[in-house]
Amino acid sequence: MVESSRIAAQDGLRADARRNRERVLAAARAVFAEHGIDAPMATVARRAGVGVATLYRHFPTRDALVRGAFAQQMDTCVRALTEALAAPDPWQGFQQLIETVCALQREERGFPAAFVASFPDSTSEHAQARQRAERDFTTLVRRAQASGALRADFHPSDLAMVLLAHCGLVTALPGDGAASRRLVAYLLQSFRADTANELLPPPTALTLRSLPIAADIPQRQRAPRA
Repeated sequence: MVESSRIAAQDGLRADARRNRERVLAAARAVFAEHGIDAPMATVARRAGVGVATLYRHFPTRDALVRGAFAQQMDTCVRALTEALAAPDPWQGFQQLIETVCALQREERGFPAAFVASFPDSTSEHAQARQRAERDFTTLVRRAQASGALRADFHPSDLAMVLLAHCGLVTALPGDGAASRRLVAYLLQSFRADTANELLPPPTALTLRSLPIAADIPQRQRAPRA
């Protein structure tokens, strides 16, 4: 009788191989949250309790591991943006999108760096998806402004500042969900057109691709490379 741990699943992986893959992904998310997405692959393997060869068998490159670790979060972002664009009330769509992205940032501190990373070994699909997301967000901003709810001087690049500000908070207070939600609420209130009493200075040159959030923790807290 064939052992159940060796039976192949629909994805082509045996049960034991699938468990190893899931352990690696869980370990990668934990390590990336602590040390950033440039943490050594060997550190991830040790955290997962598997050999480095096993890790590379499932994920031949660091970029493949990063994409695999945060695939669900990437899908959630895409779905949230699609739903925001489809919302009858553009402001509600805008608000829900900001809240969703910040919730992901709070729950998976390694995700923001993965989201804005450029993956050199990937096809153009990732870059095209990110460019499409940036265009869709700009469309959402314009709709919310046209509705009169979002202040006229909000710029799409302001999303980068939101992520940076929120990243600083969740890095300093990783377990304080209340502080995170309160900051997001403050920011959203400041974006309302009915609170805009004075024009803001010119928008920043920041883009999602230029966010300096790959290093989520101080350098002294990083583990040495293996």
